[in-house]
Amino acid sequence: MIVSQPTANRENHCVKETAPKGKTKDTMAKKVAVIGAGVSGLVSLKCCVDEGLEPTCFEQTEDIGGLWRFKENVEDGQASIYQSVITNTSKEMSCFSDFPMPEDFPNFLHNSKLLEYFRIFARKFDLLKYIQFQTTVLSVKKHPDFSSSGQWEVVTEKNSKKQSAVFDAVMVCSGHHILPHIPLESFPGIERFKGQYFHSRQYKHPEGFEGKHILVIGLGNSASDIAVELSKKAAQVFISTRHGSWVMSRISEDGYPWDMVFHSRFRSMLRNVLPQTIRKWIMEQQMDRWFNHENYGLEPQNKYLMKEPVLNDDLPSRILYGTIKVKPRVKELTETSAIFEDGTVEEGIDVIVFATGYTFSFPFLEDSLVKVEDKMVSLYKYMFPPHLEKSTLACIGLIQPLGSIFPTVELQARWATRVFKGLCTLPSGSTMMADIIKRNEKRIDLFGKSLSQTLQTNYVDYLDELALEIGAKPDLLSLLLKDPKLAVKLYFGPCNSYQYRLIGPGQWKGARSAILTQKQRILKPLKTRAPKASSDFPISFLLKILGLLAIVVAFFFQLQWF
Repeated sequence: MIVSQPTANRENHCVKETAPKGKTKDTMAKKVAVIGAGVSGLVSLKCCVDEGLEPTCFEQTEDIGGLWRFKENVEDGQASIYQSVITNTSKEMSCFSDFPMPEDFPNFLHNSKLLEYFRIFARKFDLLKYIQFQTTVLSVKKHPDFSSSGQWEVVTEKNSKKQSAVFDAVMVCSGHHILPHIPLESFPGIERFKGQYFHSRQYKHPEGFEGKHILVIGLGNSASDIAVELSKKAAQVFISTRHGSWVMSRISEDGYPWDMVFHSRFRSMLRNVLPQTIRKWIMEQQMDRWFNHENYGLEPQNKYLMKEPVLNDDLPSRILYGTIKVKPRVKELTETSAIFEDGTVEEGIDVIVFATGYTFSFPFLEDSLVKVEDKMVSLYKYMFPPHLEKSTLACIGLIQPLGSIFPTVELQARWATRVFKGLCTLPSGSTMMADIIKRNEKRIDLFGKSLSQTLQTNYVDYLDELALEIGAKPDLLSLLLKDPKLAVKLYFGPCNSYQYRLIGPGQWKGARSAILTQKQRILKPLKTRAPKASSDFPISFLLKILGLLAIVVAFFFQLQWF
């Protein structure tokens, strides 16, 4: 159900670099402030270095990894995950475009394994030397001569000492999983509830919840993960959902990772051109192939919306076991019970977990730069404020694609750094604003108006859109003539990040090989046992032969009869 994202009239363009690598013209941005050393910050650092810019990264904590670095304690102003988090996108679809993950890494990674990959990446490209740890960014303001210079004053604090510096450009990479959204006003009676309640970011592991009756509010990936994990310890877990959701397994056709099958250019094209009713029917058939969502109380209320599906291999089983029960929206809470909109009541609730998502803000930025109004982010292609006199500030990672975030933020960073250098230009402010409005209308039509869909976007279409900006989108027609084997892989195979290193700036010689050998990296961690070839004649084959002989004999006797 993916359709093309709207694009404005293309006034923007890229030019070939004329200055030697590592050198820049006087008008090009030189010093770049990168805020945050999570995945977006790390890849932004590399892209700055690749373009000959001089980055400085400010990281509030003592280490890299951002959201993906598990910590036992929850800290204000920092992302937080539970101990058991596993990636929902596979390694071949999640790695950076010129740095495949080790082939012995599992296809879906525990957060500690993904952090290990980030550390290998940072060491490989010598990125740590650009990072100032335990440094908080207090403010980012326009320099007095911003209209001509495009520069920014960045004030930071470390060890209670403030410092100010001027930068030619800023990349905001601080993420959007920090401020919890807990809509308590939507839960009448919460003030009377005598049990414990908290946001899902506070959850770390299931210990301490043994024998409890637990209500999880929400049906996203975190809600499902937490409910499944708690159901193995608790007396009973309930999931309350307003709209339902499609639930997918990480395992798809022939046992391959789901995103290796789902995210191909061919399938994306079909979703773009098919009428809505046919797309809806196909989606229902695909999603109900694993289990009937209606029978499990999970069927989405509005099947026409392409909301992000829940990736969970255990949820249907836990519902089948009865350890998880799916309930509708909570109408009211009492001291010890929950009353649902269908009139049912569940007594003896001990704990409520609000897996109700996040809001986001950038306290170090001026309000006029990046703000959310009516669940809409006013950023050109989710990156650039449209009304700046100079395009020297970009938000990296302020997006929620229907696919892996890692290749997405990498392409964002590649484009942003070339804009900073003056090698790519953006259209006029009015053109960018028109694109923002049109894109938001399309987003609402596709994904709906809920808070969780504010940053939602299609995957393949958006990657191609970014790649086109820097001249890295592969030319399939040309490839079909020159390298038909590769062209077929690009069109019918998984749309992974290697494709965007075949041509254009940052071209990587290993891209073609990485595309053609991805299957062996998928299978490597799976084939840990080599079954011995059976020397016995296959019984099934023998039965087929005997059956065929029986048909021949019967046919022969029939001829004899006549």
